[in-house]
Amino acid sequence: MDLKSGSLLWVDTVTKENSYPRVTEDITCDVVVVGGGVSGAIISRELVRAGIDTVVVDKRKIGHGSTSANTGLLQFSNDKTLTSCIETYGEHNGLRYYQLCLAGIDKVEALAQECKIDPDFIKRDSLYFATSEQDLSLLQKEYKTLKKYGFKVDYMNRNDVEQSFSFSKPGAIYAKGDAEVNPFKLTVGLIEASANEGLRVFENTEVVDHSEREGEVTLLVKGDYTIRTKFVVYATGYEAQQMKRNQNAVLETSFAMATEPVTHFPGWKDRCLIWETARPYLYARTTADNRIIIGGLDEPYIKKDQRERHLQSKRDQLLQSLLSLFPDLEGVNVDYYWGAVFGSTHDGFPIIGPQPEFPRSFFALNYGGNGTMYCTIAAEMIRDFIVKGGHPDAPIFSNFRLPKKSNKINNGNA
Repeated sequence: MDLKSGSLLWVDTVTKENSYPRVTEDITCDVVVVGGGVSGAIISRELVRAGIDTVVVDKRKIGHGSTSANTGLLQFSNDKTLTSCIETYGEHNGLRYYQLCLAGIDKVEALAQECKIDPDFIKRDSLYFATSEQDLSLLQKEYKTLKKYGFKVDYMNRNDVEQSFSFSKPGAIYAKGDAEVNPFKLTVGLIEASANEGLRVFENTEVVDHSEREGEVTLLVKGDYTIRTKFVVYATGYEAQQMKRNQNAVLETSFAMATEPVTHFPGWKDRCLIWETARPYLYARTTADNRIIIGGLDEPYIKKDQRERHLQSKRDQLLQSLLSLFPDLEGVNVDYYWGAVFGSTHDGFPIIGPQPEFPRSFFALNYGGNGTMYCTIAAEMIRDFIVKGGHPDAPIFSNFRLPKKSNKINNGNA
């Protein structure tokens, strides 16, 4: 699957990448993680630290799949509001979901400190504004829900927004405790750190067949080599749908652009993360080298050639959206713009764990606008599946979960 098109910012932020061999002989291990993006990097890091003999294989170079198009916003809030999560899955499961995402931000901060390369992790506040007056009641209800359960949020009315930003919105939630990161640097940094502690890493190694029998999985890779293992973790992102289609999964197309470095950020309080109540939504952030990333304009899934035909018009629309928020940026140039496959789920939760036909395999389908947070959830769950045989949060994210009702969620930022 062609996952992304256009010019990618993050790849250019790493001047020298480590290279890893391809598989050229039959090998054995305890666990194979298929996928060397941010999900595979975080999961394999957890497994290595648990003392598990782990191998990572990726059909591309490490980090060059969807991770290179990830825009790196780290938030405890999700495409699906906490209010809606509680309505769908009940108070315990809905709240637990948000608490795990909040905890994930601290986990990514700790992981960033383990990287030799600086992944530009920076704590940021978030502004979630009402796109229109019609969204105010939804926004106010969500603010009350977040406040009730102890999340660090403040409510901003129109006057509050106008005093802190160069735009006017009818209302907003201002949240503390979020962050931003360079997901490509985080991925290559974690893989390098784990490789130094025994992780075996193979690039340009494509898995072409999978067979399971009692106590063992055999993977066939291109070149007719085999990997024999006790368990497999599929961290292949949206490409997993080519292997095992999930009815709860939705593939879409999202777009983003990055400006040239700018000298100042007029009317942008504390360079916070910004997003909105509209679905699909626009979102914006700044980078460590003073660029601005803005993304959104999501569409149903389209193939690479169609996606590429949309790139310039989407770039221009995103730039105009940026200037409508920050008119003092008039004249800023766009250095990078891209489109990519994006995944979400109908009910708004990622899908983590075993699936039918693959009893010794675990799937980390971290679909949604908060995908990096889901990676931290998946890493701990999958470690415990392998070491302990289960995890108490498994029912929340299971492929077999049964929500009270179906809430279709449109995609977002990551």
